Amino acid sequence: MMSNLFSIFDPSTNLFYLPLNWISTFLGLMFIPYSFWLIPNRHYILWNLIISKLHNEFKNLLGPNSFNGSTFIFISIFSFVLFNNFLGLLPYIFTSTSHLSISLSITLSLWLSFMFYGWINNSQHMFIHMIPQGTPSILMPFMVLIETISNLIRPGTLSVRLTANMIAGHLLLTLLSNTGINMPNYLIIFLIFIQILLLTLESAVAIIQAYVISILSTLYSNEVN
Repeated sequence: MMSNLFSIFDPSTNLFYLPLNWISTFLGLMFIPYSFWLIPNRHYILWNLIISKLHNEFKNLLGPNSFNGSTFIFISIFSFVLFNNFLGLLPYIFTSTSHLSISLSITLSLWLSFMFYGWINNSQHMFIHMIPQGTPSILMPFMVLIETISNLIRPGTLSVRLTANMIAGHLLLTLLSNTGINMPNYLIIFLIFIQILLLTLESAVAIIQAYVISILSTLYSNEVN
């Protein structure tokens, strides 16, 4: 039962044994309406409003020392994760963000770039960040160890948070749908109502997780400046 349950996250297909499921990562562009590319229109105005809000928020978090256009890196991450999270809610579409190979690739590459930039250009600031202000002398070695460990596990925590949230909702939807086969007819209507509520919740989780991974990446970037 468990092997069949987790097989929904299997990236392989039966077509020439090629992992064609990963093509779903790029299907987000096909779901964009054609009218989006015509300016002005409702789709463009709505998405432009969202990007403007994110740009202003990321700009405030990065501070005055940030480079011009650096916020678009995190806006691109938000858009990419958001598209793939929503695509995973559609039937028979592979959820690429439920795999560490995607989420860890994003977070690890960002974290490595932040670390290289910080230690090469602001090494003194990086050393100072190891010990919070006001730490007693006897606790300084422990604080350095704790801060180092917390810094090293950041890409892992970001990727596992995204992956776990995507897997949890899909597993719950799968478990409920499997139980519907043996249910009487009057309970199936109730089950469909529960599934609709769960899909609504998963839609909110898809937005929240895309926002969380982008906002935390912005905060980590701010620490190296």
